[in-house]
Amino acid sequence: MIQNQIKERSLKVKMCGMRRKEDIAYANEVKPDAIGYIFFSKSKRYVTGQQAREIDQNLDQKILSVGVFVNETIEKVTEIANEVPLDVIQLHGDEDVIYIEQLRQQTDKEIWKAVRVKDTKDIKEAQQLPVDKLLLDTFTEEKDMYGGTGKVMNYDLIPKEGIRKPFFIAGVLHSKNIKEITKKVHPYGIDISSGIETEGYKDLKKMKEIMQITGGRHE
Repeated sequence: MIQNQIKERSLKVKMCGMRRKEDIAYANEVKPDAIGYIFFSKSKRYVTGQQAREIDQNLDQKILSVGVFVNETIEKVTEIANEVPLDVIQLHGDEDVIYIEQLRQQTDKEIWKAVRVKDTKDIKEAQQLPVDKLLLDTFTEEKDMYGGTGKVMNYDLIPKEGIRKPFFIAGVLHSKNIKEITKKVHPYGIDISSGIETEGYKDLKKMKEIMQITGGRHE
């Protein structure tokens, strides 16, 4: 069902960090494939399950709602996933095979796993995880830094033979570098947040620019 919801377009677009009614209205206008809510309390874009549920009620049904979790308990993840409700659960912490398998037993939603790529080995190991899709992000040595590093990922680390699982890329993406990066890497999709913001808030003009660059259509 989820695959049918995603529009047929060569490059998928997920716009993350939604937290206001205006953000949802902008998304409904530009029509990305997915939007993301961040349920990590240390993020500046953090929202509670209740806040996400309230604004998600206005989201276009054709747009996937993705919940981003970092080292959260399985009980809390499933609770929020059902409360909003979410289409996809994105794990952005240190969740391992055992955690993911246990989560699978508690939900039928798609599961995506973010990988902070330090070297090619990280990607190869991530392909063995029992998840539906991967998200490749920038690695940092900083403790408790799970995404939002402000650094562009080293895309030379992506194996030349390709990646078996569909994968998104993230890490300081914006209108000026998306064409070059996606041409080099050929990802399934992009995950963008700060690149569609001005002074910390979602910017409709920038969101439209991203959709135009990636071949999306807005009304």
